[in-house]
Amino acid sequence: MKKIWQLWLATALVAILLTACGQEEATPAQQKDTEKTEAVESAYPVTLTDVTDNEITLKEAPKAIVSMIPSNTEILFGLDLGDKVVGVSDFDNFPEEAATKEKIGGQEFNVEKIISLNPDLVLAHESGLGMGEAGLQQLRDAGVNVYVVKTAMNFEEVYDTMITIGQATGAITEAEEMVQTMKDEVAAIQEKASTVEAKKSVFIEVSPAPEIYTAGNNTFMNEMIQLLNAENIAGDQEGWVKMDPEEIVNRNPDVIITTYGGYTPDATEQVLTRVGFGTVTAIKNKEVFDVDGDKTGRSGPRLTEGLEEMAKAIYPEVFSE
Repeated sequence: MKKIWQLWLATALVAILLTACGQEEATPAQQKDTEKTEAVESAYPVTLTDVTDNEITLKEAPKAIVSMIPSNTEILFGLDLGDKVVGVSDFDNFPEEAATKEKIGGQEFNVEKIISLNPDLVLAHESGLGMGEAGLQQLRDAGVNVYVVKTAMNFEEVYDTMITIGQATGAITEAEEMVQTMKDEVAAIQEKASTVEAKKSVFIEVSPAPEIYTAGNNTFMNEMIQLLNAENIAGDQEGWVKMDPEEIVNRNPDVIITTYGGYTPDATEQVLTRVGFGTVTAIKNKEVFDVDGDKTGRSGPRLTEGLEEMAKAIYPEVFSE
């Protein structure tokens, strides 16, 4: 007991002496930064296994990152890691700062260019496998850490991707905050959609005629329609599927949503005047709308903005107030 009192007394004296000598106390902000740095340092080394079963180990937070797909880029910038991004794909258009980064190509990417950027992490994507697998192996053979992000089928998998990228980059706290913000936004939209009394049927057109493609079951666009208390007329199809125009007419959607207006002029007008569609309810009521394809099609932090755009298109009487 005597030793405990001696220890307590010594500790107290040290504290008093430090204060008396004018030892500057850390401000709350400094304390927070220190805690954050310590947390990041303690997170490493981190070992991750990607969708191809390839395992990488990062000994410290990456200082130079190459992103090979727009959704990963948007997540990195959303995690405030834009200054660490040294290369992006030719398709990256958000945020504006992404345009200032070195371009590494598209599906056919420039392996030599990527290596010259000396990245300690390359974020690839499952959708790029096939054409890109040989190039990714060249990067691995060159000693580059390549992590292939899984294609997200729903919001939960989008959240998982964000958390994983947060773990890889030392931004786990920011990733958790990003996910929680999205969950809160989705919940608020879903609650509002629950007040809808007359449920509408929807056809979402992601590619125009003559090759009309849509989002079926096990896509996050199908999940978005369900979250909005609406019915996807292609919900019995699996994945991203080509749809026969006659079948669209037979299923008679109340609303048609296109997602390619940013790249195709007069997208909604093309649907409204499409031959053979005159009997469709969406055409008769002129309920054909275009939404931002990047916000609704990229599995990144703007997905909830896309969800809200879709909500306003389907139920303007509820969401445009």
